Amino acid sequence: MADVAKAVSGVLAIVLGIVVIAFPFFGLFTAAVLAGFGVLLIGIALLVFGVAEMSSSKAAGIGFSILGILVLIAGLGLFGNIVAFTVLASFWLYLSGFILVVSGILHLFSASKYAKIAGVLGIIIGIVYIILGTFALNPVALAVLIGIWLIVTGVTRLL
Repeated sequence: MADVAKAVSGVLAIVLGIVVIAFPFFGLFTAAVLAGFGVLLIGIALLVFGVAEMSSSKAAGIGFSILGILVLIAGLGLFGNIVAFTVLASFWLYLSGFILVVSGILHLFSASKYAKIAGVLGIIIGIVYIILGTFALNPVALAVLIGIWLIVTGVTRLL
């Protein structure tokens, strides 16, 4: 049964990847709606935490409530907004790449040869992430990257 579910999810990922590449703006719009919806849910949860926390700690309750409101605003701004989604994805790739490069450089100072190998790999992957972040600023390129990722994920699910 697990093999069937794995195969079905692999085929669905491949089909979805092809659809995202064929219709990039539809794919990005869908991703932006899902991401915005997820952020909205986090904002609602933070507001609920804030209200629940008010009885035991006013400061924590107010803090959670303010954070919840800010996250709700961010979620509304992201919901279905292709430009905001591409900028956020690009920023995330840049930030991840920068962290990987810095971590890789720090690993080069380790005494362990395996840590040095990991450091070199971290630098290479970090540079790839930074390059992908540059491409991700273009919505069509971002859709192609997401589509390729979905296809590769689907193929690996089938193996």
